Amino acid sequence: MITQTEIVDISTATGTMRCNVYRPQAEGQFPCVIFYSEIFQITAPIERSARILAGHGFSVVVPEVFHELNPIGTVLAYDDAGKDKGNNDKFTKSLESHDSDTVAMIEFFEPQSYCSGKFGVMGVCIGGHLAFRAALNPRILSTFCLYATDIHSNTLPCAAGNDSFSRTGDIQGEITMVWGKQDPHVSTEGRQKIYQKLIDTERNFSWHELNAQHAFMRDEGDRYDAELALYCYKLAVDQFRRTL
Repeated sequence: MITQTEIVDISTATGTMRCNVYRPQAEGQFPCVIFYSEIFQITAPIERSARILAGHGFSVVVPEVFHELNPIGTVLAYDDAGKDKGNNDKFTKSLESHDSDTVAMIEFFEPQSYCSGKFGVMGVCIGGHLAFRAALNPRILSTFCLYATDIHSNTLPCAAGNDSFSRTGDIQGEITMVWGKQDPHVSTEGRQKIYQKLIDTERNFSWHELNAQHAFMRDEGDRYDAELALYCYKLAVDQFRRTL
């Protein structure tokens, strides 16, 4: 499907948040997929990923995940300075603020003429964690997480007992977890910890461990694996079509 792009600024509990929206040009209502980015926010690779999803018949919303901590429109570079700033933002913003962002997006996009009212989420790196986190919201019917960081380690700021790992049992929709076995950010022990938690809480989940490095979906840099990226896009599209 041919797609179109628009930029909208929405109100959240912690300030204005810019979202890029990628959706089919065709008339009609489409399931809404919130796509959470890496720490670098809405980079060119993230935009391309969102357009791929939108071209399969979804309204894809990409928020600026650290909107409170940066001027609107900030995109961090894939360099040491960008990584340091993004990681600082990651460890500054609370999970509760991410929760209120998710609520704000659902409330804003649900009444839009191009939205069917059904919501899924997808994310990469910290965005994988934020997709997992968003799945705690009962409005999220389907979740696709790629190499999600900081779930197993409980290193993101939040109130005591409100970390994402501890709240795994609150996930109601279907969830898929995808990992790279050569990813240094999530150890084998960390992956096993999350897997066991999903088992213990009897969640409806699928699990994929691939021979890939961290950020293998990002089509810039030496870690990109085009074949595995296509495989994961197919998994995500099939899941969202079936569940949304």
